[in-house]
Amino acid sequence: MAAHGGVRIVAVSPAARAGGVFAGQPLADARAVLTGLCTLDADPQADARAIEGLAAWCGRYTPWTVVDKVSCVPGDAGVWLDITGCAHLFGGEEALLGDLLSRMERVGYAARAALADTPGAAWAVARFGQTDERSIAVVPGNAHRRTLAPLPMAGLRLDAATVEGLARVGLRRIGDILDLPRAPLAARFGDALIRRLDQALGIRGETLSPRVPVPLLSARLPFAEPISRAEDIAAAIRHLVDDLCVRLEASRQGARRLNLVLYRTDGTRTGVGVGTSLAARDADHLERLFREKIERLDPGFGIELMTLCVPAADDLGPVQVGLDALNVQEGISHKAHEDLARLVDRVGNRLGPANVSRLVAQASHIPEKACREIPALAPAPDIHDGPHRSVQPRPLHLLACPSPIEVMAPVPDHPPVMFRWGRTQHRIVRADGPERIGPEWWLEDQPHDAASHERKSRDYFRVEDTDGRRFWVYREGLYKPGLPPRWYLHGEFA
Repeated sequence: MAAHGGVRIVAVSPAARAGGVFAGQPLADARAVLTGLCTLDADPQADARAIEGLAAWCGRYTPWTVVDKVSCVPGDAGVWLDITGCAHLFGGEEALLGDLLSRMERVGYAARAALADTPGAAWAVARFGQTDERSIAVVPGNAHRRTLAPLPMAGLRLDAATVEGLARVGLRRIGDILDLPRAPLAARFGDALIRRLDQALGIRGETLSPRVPVPLLSARLPFAEPISRAEDIAAAIRHLVDDLCVRLEASRQGARRLNLVLYRTDGTRTGVGVGTSLAARDADHLERLFREKIERLDPGFGIELMTLCVPAADDLGPVQVGLDALNVQEGISHKAHEDLARLVDRVGNRLGPANVSRLVAQASHIPEKACREIPALAPAPDIHDGPHRSVQPRPLHLLACPSPIEVMAPVPDHPPVMFRWGRTQHRIVRADGPERIGPEWWLEDQPHDAASHERKSRDYFRVEDTDGRRFWVYREGLYKPGLPPRWYLHGEFA
């Protein structure tokens, strides 16, 4: 990697490290130290994607993970894990860290792990502290000062300039500043030094935000042997759904979103998510939503762990309904409303929630503005009887945009006797109209003068041709001698 005017080593293998090569070393010096050194170009973007994927994979141990952005050594990378309340699932804190490192080693990662009460202490010990034969270090709750004292200043996550400045005055270890007066240190080296030291010792709090929001509820299911058959995956999903539904009922909540994640034996993960239009905790319904997506799940070389979490939920208390209880908003029974919600969930999870909608009336005489799309189960807006109501019939099929047509019609106000749409000519045998619809002159984007009002008004006719097809056509603007009117086809009746 090019840095500081030359190409430097970013990361080294164990064999290269044993030969005297280290990260940050100029490439020319590394080749002089180790003859036959094989190098590859660094790819920071690929490294960032890899560490992000590793942080996601660590979700098998805790839902709270985040990529460590602080690096004091080129090529250094790390992941924070908050294992509070999770260690008992693996037999204890050291057992969890041991399992984590052994799995990472199997997929090709070399790592060290440290556990401490503060993020700063864990960060420092993981990189610079003494570990056991498993590369694990655990800092006792009352031993932060003793553990941090022999570590270099870089363990406080300081920038290189600050570390060099401290070294110039003989302060190379964290223990060198533990008992020094804080004010002179802050005045000379900045507040960051005192803040990082206090954070590592637990004197000052430190907030780290997880890479994804921690779910409200989650369930996990490890397997003694990896599974890959669709039947086994379906059975595991049912087990997880049943577990979560019991807990949702206890908390009087219903799931709005569920995410299923499958951790594979090769260190990769895959998953799917489902959503519900209404809060739900019916295990049969939720399991069916996942069942329709099982074919999209690639088990790879086998699945060793599955997790199911609820990132979004709503309150869902008991509902008291009678035999004739109606849903006030929709005018249908509560049971029918639930059935409709389940249908919307199934269709929405296949086609996408945004593709499931319904039309509601709008307070407008203009046909193309008389309705709009809303989510399928959203409550209809409160529109009083008014301009959106029409005593005249409307076509079942309304064109998205009125289509110009050529018309033969007596004037001034007679319906057409013939019109051509595209290459087809239609001879009219019956007609009814006109129904005049004026422009919405009260809107700000509409001209208010009388001439514009005349040009924008429409006279609609319902016509039937010799083949029995019925159309909805209109003449735009009022008839004026010497000015041919413009005609349009706007819809077709069933």
